[in-house]
Amino acid sequence: MPITDPPPPMASTHRTRKSSTLLTPTINTKPSRSRISPSSLSLPLEPSPDFFPTSKAEILRLVSVISIATFIAVVCNYIAAVVNQQPKPFCTSNSELEGALSDFCEPCPSNGVCYDGKLECAHGYQKHGDSCIEDSKVSQAAKELYKFVEDHVCKEYAQHMCGGTGAIWVQEDGVLNKFGETMMMNYYGLSDVAYGHAKQRAIEAVGELLERRTDHHGIKEVKCPDQLAQKHMPLSCLVQQWIVENTIAILAACALLVGCFVILLRVRRRHYLSLRAEELYNEVCDVVEEKALLSRSTNYESEPWVIASWLRDYLLSPTERKDPILWKKVEELVREDSRLEQYPKVVKGESKVVWEWQVEGSLSSSGKKRAHNRRKPESSHNQRKPESGEGMDLSSRGKNWVPKAVATALHN
Repeated sequence: MPITDPPPPMASTHRTRKSSTLLTPTINTKPSRSRISPSSLSLPLEPSPDFFPTSKAEILRLVSVISIATFIAVVCNYIAAVVNQQPKPFCTSNSELEGALSDFCEPCPSNGVCYDGKLECAHGYQKHGDSCIEDSKVSQAAKELYKFVEDHVCKEYAQHMCGGTGAIWVQEDGVLNKFGETMMMNYYGLSDVAYGHAKQRAIEAVGELLERRTDHHGIKEVKCPDQLAQKHMPLSCLVQQWIVENTIAILAACALLVGCFVILLRVRRRHYLSLRAEELYNEVCDVVEEKALLSRSTNYESEPWVIASWLRDYLLSPTERKDPILWKKVEELVREDSRLEQYPKVVKGESKVVWEWQVEGSLSSSGKKRAHNRRKPESSHNQRKPESGEGMDLSSRGKNWVPKAVATALHN
């Protein structure tokens, strides 16, 4: 029988396990204060100097970033508040608690009816958001109707102010009935209710701008104000009315204009007579001087004088002969000239006034000019002779007339 070792005692076994347990090292994951290294104690507790901006550019950049972030936050907050805001219902119209419930409901807008928080616009108005705006078609129809009433009433009163044929007060219903309701309704596409609203609007406008009254029969009448009626008057009536109101001033102005015109005509005529008389006087001197030179050149075989009346009829046109003042001025100039002698002479048994040149060998300026022209070649005499109205030298015409006068005098 083999020999086995006896088992070890229990107590020793228990002791051995316990000691093995105690000898097993354990790792503590939590750092303890006694295990902090000295290097960790030397780390600074304040932020580094590079944490805050030091330069001006960095400060401006920081302020810009903060401003943009603040603006974005405010905008987002406002958008969120608007989106999440629940619209308030409308307060019931004509409710006694409408003012007290204004914090919980929106007041009912004008021209609208609110019930159970809903808005319904009156006839002639359209819903636009939380308000009622007037229908453009109804408004245009009301303006057309009011314009028709105004034109008709004011034209009647304007005719009365001009000629007394128009009416001062016009029946309101009669004017409205003349308006083409069917045509207006079809043109604007209005219903009877909408047109009734437009008609009511027109009547209200008529009551505000035109004068209204009710006669003893209960009929409503309208009248156009005086200032508004004057705008509807025709131009002829306005001119007539202005003339009546300013008759005295117009007569005074016309008299002043006529007086100025008469004075202007007299001054112009006097100036014309002076110029024309001087021109005729120069022609008379030329003719009389030419006659004297011709008489001396022929050894006084012809008369040296010229009959004044014959010279007048020769120089003046038939129209100028009707004006005695013109020739009187010429005679005055002749009498004032010492070179000319005026004396009466009997010619053909009649006493005539004759003019004679008294200066021997002395030529007037026009005479010298004619003497110089006579020395020119004969070709110069073929040129066109000027008319008397052109104020040119008329000596050639005088030379043609002088021999005829001389022949007549010699024959007598």
